[in-house]
Amino acid sequence: MNQIQQPKLTLESLLQQLMEADFIDKNQLAEIRLKANRHPDAHPITQIGTLELLTHSKPFLKISGEFISEWQAELLGMKYFRIDPLKVDVDAIAAVMSLKFAQRHNILSVREDADSITVATSRPDDVEWVSGLEHVTQKTIKLVFADPDSIRRYTKEFYSISSSVKNASQTDFGDSSVSNLEQLVELGKTGEHDANDQHIIRVVDWILSYAFEQRASDVHIEPRRDVGKIRFRIDGVLHNVHELPISVIKAVISRLKILGRMDVAEKRRPLDGRIKTKNLDGDEIELRLSTMPTAFGEKFVGRIFDPTVLLQDFNKLGMEDSDRQKWQTLIKQPTGIVLVTGPTGSGKTTTLYTSLKLMATEAVNVCTLEDPIEMVEPSFNQMQVNHDIGVDFASGIRSLLRQDPDIIMVGEIRDSETAEMAVQAALTGHLVISTLHTNDAPLAITRLLEIGVPGYLINATLLGVMAQRLVRILCTHCKEEVKVDETEWNNFVMPFDIAVPKHIFKPVGCLECRNSGYQGRAGLYELLMVNKSIRQLIRDGADANDIRQTGLDNGMRQLRISGALKVAEGLTTIDEVLRVAPPREDD
Repeated sequence: MNQIQQPKLTLESLLQQLMEADFIDKNQLAEIRLKANRHPDAHPITQIGTLELLTHSKPFLKISGEFISEWQAELLGMKYFRIDPLKVDVDAIAAVMSLKFAQRHNILSVREDADSITVATSRPDDVEWVSGLEHVTQKTIKLVFADPDSIRRYTKEFYSISSSVKNASQTDFGDSSVSNLEQLVELGKTGEHDANDQHIIRVVDWILSYAFEQRASDVHIEPRRDVGKIRFRIDGVLHNVHELPISVIKAVISRLKILGRMDVAEKRRPLDGRIKTKNLDGDEIELRLSTMPTAFGEKFVGRIFDPTVLLQDFNKLGMEDSDRQKWQTLIKQPTGIVLVTGPTGSGKTTTLYTSLKLMATEAVNVCTLEDPIEMVEPSFNQMQVNHDIGVDFASGIRSLLRQDPDIIMVGEIRDSETAEMAVQAALTGHLVISTLHTNDAPLAITRLLEIGVPGYLINATLLGVMAQRLVRILCTHCKEEVKVDETEWNNFVMPFDIAVPKHIFKPVGCLECRNSGYQGRAGLYELLMVNKSIRQLIRDGADANDIRQTGLDNGMRQLRISGALKVAEGLTTIDEVLRVAPPREDD
C-alpha cells in the first residue's frame, strides 16, 4: 500500500502550527524555543509536551504530548491511537518486527489481523520502511498516530515482557499437564527456584505495575489446560489482559506467594498472604493475596487496597447530603450497633474505613477485628482473626472488650456467637460497627433474627442499617444525551412517583474509558434508621416487607431510587442501576 509522505515534522514547524492555531503566543516563542532545545534528541512533540504549557486561547487547556499528538493526527487526517496495554496482544505484536527496527523508526505494531497490521507512529514524515515491512509480512500496513512518549515506553515494555515470557517458557518447569486434582497434589513441591528466575520477576513486576496503572481492584491469574489467563477487575468488570504458557503461570504464582510470605510448597489447600508495595507515583499500596487449588493448578487473586480509594470523603463516595447527615448521626452515637450490608465488592470496606477514620480522634480508642486486615491504618488498633490459634470473631471481641475500647469494628457478623458478642459489647457501652451479607437494609434485621439474636436485644442495640452497591459512572468525555422514554422511566422508579428528568445520558465509549463508556464508580445507599415504629414491628415479629414499608414511610430511600437520582443527574444509566440494585418484589 502506498503511504503519503508527510512534511518533515520539526520543532520549528510544530511551533509555527501551534502559533497559527492560537495555542501559543508569538511573545512566548523565544522562551519556549530555549526550553525545548534543552532536549535536542527528543521528538518535537515531547520537547514541547514536557514544558506543561497552557494554551493561549484557552488557559485551562494543557498542551501535553497527548494533546499535541491527537491534534496532529486530526491535522494530518490520520486516526489517533491511544495505546492500551490491556488491548494489545504483546506476543503477537513483538513477532511482527524486531525491537531494533521498531526503535529505529519510532513505531510500534498495535494490532494484527488476517490481512493487515496496524502500526502506531509519531513520524508520519518517515514511511520508507512501510513497503519493506509489507513485503516481509505479506500484509497491508495501516498507520495510526500515537504519542511518541507512549510509543517509546510501550516499545521497551512490550518487547521486554515478550522476551521474558519467551525465555521463561523455554525453561523446563516440569510436567504441567494436570488433568485432575489428584495429580495436582503430587506436583506440590516444586516452584521456588523457578519463581526467582529474573524473567519471572520481570513478568510479575509488569503485571502489578499495569494493575496499579489501570486502577484495577483485583488481579486474577487463572490456570487452564494449556495456557493461563491474567485478568484485571476494573470498575467492577473483569478484563482479559494476557495469556501465558501454563508453566510460566505456575512460576508467576510461586513468585507472588514468595512476596506474600506464603508457603510456596503447599499447593493442596487455599492460602492467604499480603504484599505491601508502591505504585507508579510512589504511594504505598497493599495487596491481599489468595490462592485456591483448581483442576489445572493454583488460581491466584490479589485484591488491591489503595489508601486513596479506601479513605474517601463521603461526598466522593456518592452519598447524598441527607443520607450523609443521618449516617454521621448514627456513627457518633456512644453505644449501639450500626450495620453495613451488601455483597462482596459493594464498597462496604471503604464505607467502614472512611467512617472509622472520621471517628478516630485522640479522645477515643478505636479497635478493629478483621479477617484479614484490609489496610493498615495507624489511627486504629487492628487485630486479625487467626483460626489456627483459636482467634475467631467471637473470641476476638471478648479480648477487645478488655482493651477499654470506645468503638469496635467487627469485620463481619457470620454466626450467632459473633452476633451475641457484638450485642453484649453494645449493651456494655460500646459503639459496634459491622457488616452483614444481605440484599437490602430491612433484610439485615431478618438475618439477625435467623441467626438467633432475640428481637428484644435487636431493639435494645440496633441503631441503623445501611445497604449499598457500586454503579459505574458514565465517562464525562464521551457520554451522550438521549431523550427520556417516559414509560421506561416510570417502570424503573415504580411504585414511586419521581418526576421524569429533562434528559439522561447513555454510554458511548472513547479512548479515555477504553471504549466502555464508563469511568469510575459511585455508591448507591439505602439507610434504614431504627426508630420507635421499626422497633415496634420487630417486637411484633413483623417480616422484612413490613419493616421495608415503614422505613420508606419514614424517609428511607431504596437502592433503586438512589440510583434513579444519579441517572437524573447524568451520572449513570438505568441499565447500570438495574444491574446492581436488588429487584422489586414484582420483578
